[in-house]
Amino acid sequence: MIPVLDVANISFRYRNRPILRDISFRVHPEQLAAVIGPNGCGKTTLIKTILKTETPDTGTIRVQGEELGSLSGKQMAKQMAAVLQTIDPAAMTVRDYILLGRLPFFKRYQFFETEQDIQIAEKYMDLTGVTDLAEEKVNQISGGERQLCAIARALAQEPDLLVLDEPTSHLDITHQKRILDLITTLKKELSLTVLMVLHDLNLAAEYADLLILMDKAEGRIFSAGTPQQVLTQDTIQAVYQTEVGVRPNPVSGKPWIFLINPMNTI
Repeated sequence: MIPVLDVANISFRYRNRPILRDISFRVHPEQLAAVIGPNGCGKTTLIKTILKTETPDTGTIRVQGEELGSLSGKQMAKQMAAVLQTIDPAAMTVRDYILLGRLPFFKRYQFFETEQDIQIAEKYMDLTGVTDLAEEKVNQISGGERQLCAIARALAQEPDLLVLDEPTSHLDITHQKRILDLITTLKKELSLTVLMVLHDLNLAAEYADLLILMDKAEGRIFSAGTPQQVLTQDTIQAVYQTEVGVRPNPVSGKPWIFLINPMNTI
């Protein structure tokens, strides 16, 4: 089976400082992969190399078997869509914002959306639950609603791979769960493959099929595998330099990480 995303031996330096060293992993169809690790370990830089915002010094990235460098911007946009940390609070309606996701499919000299484009946009507005916001301005809705709109816009590209950089940052637990539940549902219903950056280890444990744990000290992947394989007490303490406990979540059985306050130990 050809992986949807194949990252092979990626290295990247910024001002002669190594950020990424020999990063390799594969994300297979319908997997939800989460990149985790401490601040400054290169998670966002890795996402930028996958999105061609940064050019790696060495290594290759393939999407659906095609090397990223060989794809035009339009070809890439048809295979991969991104939702970044900062979403432009545009002064346009939610409907027009989501329709921007159809731009890669415009033909030469096409200036307006077709009926099919409108139907596709409306489909993903409905799936993400933002139909009622269609006539609202993007800059006048909440952060959680804006995040849902950004996901709908990305889905309107009908990509094979959805890339999200910290989709739950700055959101309360209600919106965090809503976003991640939605992504899990879309993964199943649309046979979508997902790569996301997450800070919260417990969220990553609950929702991801594959975890990629990066180490700030080395700029490498410290461990990759299922949540049970990656989120062990020894591994977390080695990478994060923080005392934690790890127990099975009493509901899901996935690893559950909790901090230990030394003042409270008996």
